[in-house]
Amino acid sequence: MSGTPPADPSTPVKCLVWDLDNTLWQGTLLEDGDVVLSEAVREVILGLDARGILQSVCSRNSHDHAWARLQALGVADYFVVPEIGWGHKSDAVRRIAEQLDFAPGAIAFIDDQPAERAEVAHHLPDVRCYPAEEAVTLLGLPEFSPRSVTVDSRRRRTMYQAGFRRTDEQARHTGSHEDFLRSLEMVMHIGRATDVELSRVEELTLRTSQMNATGVHYPDEVLRALLVRPGYEVLITTLTDRFGPHGAVGVVLLEKHARAWHLKLLATSCRVVAFGVGTIILNWLADQAARAGVHLLADFRATDRNRMMEIAYRFAGFDDQPCDCRAPVSGGSGKDVQLLHLVPGRRGVPTTVRLIAPGLTDPAPAGEALPYRALHHRSGPAR
Repeated sequence: MSGTPPADPSTPVKCLVWDLDNTLWQGTLLEDGDVVLSEAVREVILGLDARGILQSVCSRNSHDHAWARLQALGVADYFVVPEIGWGHKSDAVRRIAEQLDFAPGAIAFIDDQPAERAEVAHHLPDVRCYPAEEAVTLLGLPEFSPRSVTVDSRRRRTMYQAGFRRTDEQARHTGSHEDFLRSLEMVMHIGRATDVELSRVEELTLRTSQMNATGVHYPDEVLRALLVRPGYEVLITTLTDRFGPHGAVGVVLLEKHARAWHLKLLATSCRVVAFGVGTIILNWLADQAARAGVHLLADFRATDRNRMMEIAYRFAGFDDQPCDCRAPVSGGSGKDVQLLHLVPGRRGVPTTVRLIAPGLTDPAPAGEALPYRALHHRSGPAR
């Protein structure tokens, strides 16, 4: 492997960027024309996709010619935000990372030319670089082997592709942002987590830092224990719209006390910040607490990345005011954790999304979502 690896080389790779000539396929397109994709490399492409690892292309070729060949080989759909042209490969890899909103350390690059790997490694030292002959070994490496593969992992590529189409349509939209959100025909489900869904929850707490109120990662075994622990709610939020599913986009860990509900964790996917998911969850929780006649307490640990989450809490009405309801949890939230406070009132239903959620005062079985009042701005049934 060429280049400077990150401090922990087993840090998961989120996207592998392929060179084409003599790397992804055998031969040089401009010279050989009829280049060939080996079955071993095809197996790697499909295997990485099934694990939720995105793939892209960075190649010095004519874009139309190379893309037509990828289509003819039946693999074009597996590559997102391709960079096929004649510039520096480090610039192309940087653009891929920026379009995916990934840090360079989440990117890997594979190329048959040592000079190309060295050029990328020089300008992007956190990008892991691999020689072409190692392509068939990638599925066995720890950085390409996520600890768990969930439903959302297996469809990550299609979710990103839907996101690009969604972004393109927003760029063409001439109305207000709220009108655009209504046009998406979004349906949000908040439900009690089940055993099957817990891996999605763990993955979400691992993958998000900007919209994680405490930065705490809850391992699978801890979450499973909380599922059956009296007074705890483990809630998962999923979102769909007319472009397709967003997958699991939010997780809530709530401990119920007699006078207050303690929101120990709220994490939402950075991909849905613009849709107001965190605000919708907080308003729903406030409404549920008001129905139950209790206050809301929320853990928040400020970091250099989660400023947006703090704004969401403050905008929802949380403050630092003293209250007797703090007594059962005061001092128990951990070092550097603020315990925010809210006297909740009833909240209206969201106007840009159809919300389906449980009633938290109802003793529903885990995973069973009870109807919640919702306003849906379109004609016809929800998808």
